[in-house]
Order: sequence, then structure tokens, then C-alpha cells
Amino acid sequence: MSASDKQLLNDRLEELYLGADSYFRRTFVRPTLTFRRSGRHAGTAFLQQNRINLHPVLFAHNQQAYFSDVLPHEVSHLLVYQLYGRVKPHGKEWQAMMQEVFNCAPETRHEFDLSPLNIPSVRYRCGCGDVELSIRRHNAVVRGQRQYQCRKCRQVLYQSA
Repeated sequence: MSASDKQLLNDRLEELYLGADSYFRRTFVRPTLTFRRSGRHAGTAFLQQNRINLHPVLFAHNQQAYFSDVLPHEVSHLLVYQLYGRVKPHGKEWQAMMQEVFNCAPETRHEFDLSPLNIPSVRYRCGCGDVELSIRRHNAVVRGQRQYQCRKCRQVLYQSA
């Protein structure tokens, strides 16, 4: 990730915090931004560390979404923690923060293309079609420890032949 990309993200972070400062009429401590690969997660908020980690590979392929969605999503987690303590991660406080403070849809999952990550997976099926499960989840299915359902049709996933 280039220095200019990091600067643009830090500028956007400051813009978001200035909006929150104004909305709540107080000054929040700015978090640290880090840039490390983190599985399939576009971003992760570390509440007690006041830190946001962003996935550099996913950023490279989805830059606009990071500025418009990912960064406000993670900032909302930090602000909700500072204002209300431990609450449901995507509960009413977080949803209100996303909508009222940042004017963003409170989405909890991204639809990024994960192929640049080269994460090994196993193909499963449901009524909707193919679904890729991580090796960890596949192994849990093989051991009989877990079953997974499609998020859309709610059918139990089964391994493709």
C-alpha cells in the first residue's frame, strides 16, 4: 500500500471523526490505522486498542468502498464502544451511528471479490447455487461438528461432487 493511499485513508478517517465530534459535541480520540492482511475481513475495529486494521489487498481492489463504507463501518464500532461500552456489534447503537452520523447503510457484510486473496476453499451447494467454504469450515463439516446454511435460501449446504 502506497504512502499516498495511507494518507488518503487517514484524511478520510479525520473527516469521519470531525463529523462525529460535531454531531456529539465532543472530541473523540483518533484511532491508529494499521494495514495487515486479515483473512477475508475488509476491516477490523479493535475496541480496547482504539485501532482499525484494513486489509491492504482488498483495499487495492475496492478502494472506493473503503472510503464510502468500510472506514465508516469500523469507525462506528469504535465510537459506539466509546459512547456505550460493550453492546451488540451491529446492534441498534451501531446502526444508528452508521445512518445518523455517517449517512451510510448499516451493512454488515461486503461483496468483494476474494479471488485476489488466494484463500483455499471447498465448493458447497444449496438451492441458490455454489458457495465457497473456508478450509476451516469444511473440516468442521467433515468432522461432523458443524453444518452451514445458505444465508439466502436457508438450506443446509452440501459438498459439491
